[in-house]
Amino acid sequence: MADKLSITKERTAELVKEFGKDEQDTGNVEVQVAILSERIRNLTEHLKVHKKDNHTRRGLMKLIGKRRGLLKYIKARDIEQYRTLIKRLGIRDNI
Repeated sequence: MADKLSITKERTAELVKEFGKDEQDTGNVEVQVAILSERIRNLTEHLKVHKKDNHTRRGLMKLIGKRRGLLKYIKARDIEQYRTLIKRLGIRDNI
């Protein structure tokens, strides 16, 4: 069950390659937002099946808050970078 809720190393490496400058660029804010978005998608699908799993729901809310803070940082730093990132990730602009 824990394997389905987290993302694989291969998927993380793909996200780092896609959103980072190179394969080792895991600290980039865009990479972090992409990884958090993938985890949020997985948890959302899990919660559609397991509606009463409140422990997972709390973890999901924490991840959403962390992603929101990172997106707020990107938006304050460079609005165009923010717009392209949310378009690439397919998330709404709610900040």
